[in-house]
Amino acid sequence: MFSDFLSRLTQPQPDPLVEDDARLALTALLVRIARSDNDYADTEMARIDRISAERFGLSPFEAASLRACAEDLEAEAPDTVRFTRAIKEAIAYDDRLAVVQAMWSVALADGHRSGEEDSLLRLVVSLLGVSDVDSALARQKAAKA
Repeated sequence: MFSDFLSRLTQPQPDPLVEDDARLALTALLVRIARSDNDYADTEMARIDRISAERFGLSPFEAASLRACAEDLEAEAPDTVRFTRAIKEAIAYDDRLAVVQAMWSVALADGHRSGEEDSLLRLVVSLLGVSDVDSALARQKAAKA
């Protein structure tokens, strides 16, 4: 279903993503973080919906629909390294910072940090080219939100 999208995203030099594709890719990354501990909780789904609604100006129904599509994309997406590097090449740094804050928000949504989520977050932050300092600041902001 998403093979053309993934093919474009994982090219050696991907073109910048159009807005709808960027929304989908970033939301799929949030889903990957939420699923990383094998406990994809309702609180995490609700947090992803809230982030999407706020960030992209979507209604609750549109946010839930985007998440459903992102869940399908995440299931088909290549390994995290290639998927995240492709997003890095297609998304501006400031947007990547916002994504890191959103990822921390999702990881913290269920009230505990699992080792799997922490490990994946460290990997993704690095692959996105975001510094440890910026990631720590994003985590602090997410914890306050």
